[in-house]
Amino acid sequence: MSLFRLDASIRTEGSVSRAIADLVEQGWREGNPDQQVVRRHVGTEPVPAHYWGLAAFAAYTPADQRSAAQQEAVAFAATLVDELVAADALLFAVPLYNFGVSQHFKAYIDMIITDPRMAAGTEPLLKDKPAELVVVRGGGYSAGTPREGWDHATGWYRRILEDVWQLQLNVVETELTLAEVVPAMEELRPIAAQLRAEAEELAVKHGAALRA
Repeated sequence: MSLFRLDASIRTEGSVSRAIADLVEQGWREGNPDQQVVRRHVGTEPVPAHYWGLAAFAAYTPADQRSAAQQEAVAFAATLVDELVAADALLFAVPLYNFGVSQHFKAYIDMIITDPRMAAGTEPLLKDKPAELVVVRGGGYSAGTPREGWDHATGWYRRILEDVWQLQLNVVETELTLAEVVPAMEELRPIAAQLRAEAEELAVKHGAALRA
């Protein structure tokens, strides 16, 4: 058994998405204590921004006519796909940044789609593979809040992982994670703590499900 884990947070210390993903991983490890975890930290070690254009146009260039830069980008995309294919289970931890998709995760997804095995119209290579998505939001975006509907990322994450790649996806979400550090959100701290506790409990359960 092996687990692939991706972290998109730009933080290492104090990252809530990493902390909750740790609980999912811990649950998975309880049944696989000696098994491999392959990690990719796109938040702190981002996909080179220029790779996507190189790999995308390489698809329309005969292999023997590709530039060295195109060959490098194509090889990198293949490595990303190989990591997903080789793993028995997948874990993605992605925070909400500025109401939208993390640029680091978007660049990662775009690179993967340049690989012919993951291109639009192909049979989903990862179909039915078990996966976990951890989504963390600093503010409040639930129904009835002033910023209801401002989360323009989570739906996109699910479309890619659940609908396009057809993973067997579980999702754990939490929000108001900035309440502890933003004075203006002080009154929301009890609610934030409750949401965090609920997310942590769910993460442990999902880790066990991922293991199974």
